[in-house]
Amino acid sequence: MIQTIYIIILSYFALGAIGFWFINRKKDRQTARKSWTKYITYFFIINILFLSIVYEPFVFQILGIVIVLVGLGEMIKLFWQAEFIKQRFWVLALLVYLTLSLGFLSFCKLDNGLVLFTFLVLSIFDAFSQISGQIAGKRKLFPSISPGKTAEGLAGGAFFAIAGSLMFRSLYEMAVSFSLLLASGIVLFAFTGDFLASFFKRKFGEKDFSRLLPGHGGFLDRFDSLIAGGAFVALLKLTEII
Repeated sequence: MIQTIYIIILSYFALGAIGFWFINRKKDRQTARKSWTKYITYFFIINILFLSIVYEPFVFQILGIVIVLVGLGEMIKLFWQAEFIKQRFWVLALLVYLTLSLGFLSFCKLDNGLVLFTFLVLSIFDAFSQISGQIAGKRKLFPSISPGKTAEGLAGGAFFAIAGSLMFRSLYEMAVSFSLLLASGIVLFAFTGDFLASFFKRKFGEKDFSRLLPGHGGFLDRFDSLIAGGAFVALLKLTEII
């Protein structure tokens, strides 16, 4: 089963590579290089997380702690650079981040099958939101906050993620209907987490949290949806819905 899932992941990446090739062939060399750098970095991140979940769950838990701490460091960095009035807003943002982070750390300790299911849905959503948005994106959702987010990107990412959940539902023995509902909730929280991170950056007049990851706008830029989506699943588990 795991080998089949990994082949599916590689197939998704192959489709993504084709999509990126079509997207980048009309762009200037520097922009195309940055796009490919982001894609390759994302590929390695997904593989590292996937392998840790499948073969060494404890390593995934450690990576979860690292993600939360580095993200916290990026937020503190913005705090020291901000004016006093914005620092008060930062306190509210910090409380939201810590709440989601606690949920995410609890998620990292859940049943392996549920963690892997969630991770796969989130990965597909992240990847195909970007690809769909760059290929067909026209209607911007939040032009002043996150100019790159489009209705077409959201729809494309959600479709592939929710449809893809049907292939992975046996990881946690879920009915078709519940698999679709759970994937929809994960997508909703992932999108909300991504939006909140973008809103936070714009509030502080920053484009990126940091340059720690090549081609990305920081750790939070890469992992915001994973933190929020994971926290959502942890909440469902805590309330015994799943």
